[in-house]
Amino acid sequence: MEVEDGAELCFPQLLNTSCKKPTSPWPEAVILNILLSTISLLTVALNLLVIISVSHFRQLETPTNILLLSLAVSDFLVGLLLMPVEILRKTSCWFLGDLMCSLYKYLSFVITSASVGIMVLISFDRYVAICDPLHYTTRITVNTVKLCVSLCWLCAVCYSSFFVKDDLTQLGRYNSCYRECLFVIDYIAGAVDLVLTFIVSVTVIIVLYMRVFAVAVSQARAMRSHITAVTLRLSVTQTANKSELKAARTLGVLVVVFLMCFCPYYCFGITGEYLTNSSNAFFMLFLFYFNSCLNPVIYAFFYSWFRKAVKLIVTLQILQPGSREANVL
Repeated sequence: MEVEDGAELCFPQLLNTSCKKPTSPWPEAVILNILLSTISLLTVALNLLVIISVSHFRQLETPTNILLLSLAVSDFLVGLLLMPVEILRKTSCWFLGDLMCSLYKYLSFVITSASVGIMVLISFDRYVAICDPLHYTTRITVNTVKLCVSLCWLCAVCYSSFFVKDDLTQLGRYNSCYRECLFVIDYIAGAVDLVLTFIVSVTVIIVLYMRVFAVAVSQARAMRSHITAVTLRLSVTQTANKSELKAARTLGVLVVVFLMCFCPYYCFGITGEYLTNSSNAFFMLFLFYFNSCLNPVIYAFFYSWFRKAVKLIVTLQILQPGSREANVL
């Protein structure tokens, strides 16, 4: 009997304290590992293409693309670090120790918070571009966006330490068995995270994009009805807004997909089963991570510059002298 019990444990020599091995049927476990590993590899590869594209080609160094670059960095880290560790945490025993578990939780909070902050910045960027186009070039510059992105990541680092400070100072304090890796958040920290990261952020994103949508619809109606501009200034503004409207639609799809993957993650947490080792919690968390794979796919469908840049990258033409000045727009 002890042999059978020991065979089900991650550490058979610790019969009384060891965690049990995951008990998924063999074919399902293999298929799940292959599927999730493929998604992780695709996430890394696709976002790496976005990072190289925006970083290499000078034409792509615009404020909006800097935000997309920052989002691609966070998505790249999700595919490189968070997805593989989450697969390991779900499908096998945790052999990495309590310190690595706490660091993983800290990184997951940092990257998640940064992604949400960048989505808010993207919404604000589109709001200014569509609703106040005459001041867009002066208010939203590359340097301003770089500063905002840096502050966003810095705030994510500081904000996330609030949730894992106890885990980092008292390793394994929530473990019910030896070498367990659980996400446990107390009610106060969970309430703060729910309000700031979910309710406030999602509300800001929705309100800004509702305003953008309203202005975009009114401008589209004006152009379809051939309303003559009263002044040359208004005519120039409407012409300039065509590209901004297209960008707003594309980024609107990006934001909607983000909310579809993000909201279930927090709505599930409201039920009280917040990021445990259950199958439902794993699915909701991986759904949020899967958004990192979808973002570059959206770029490929809607941005011709991304398709051109990928072609130059894959064919290694970016290694040629002067490739940084290539026309990809």
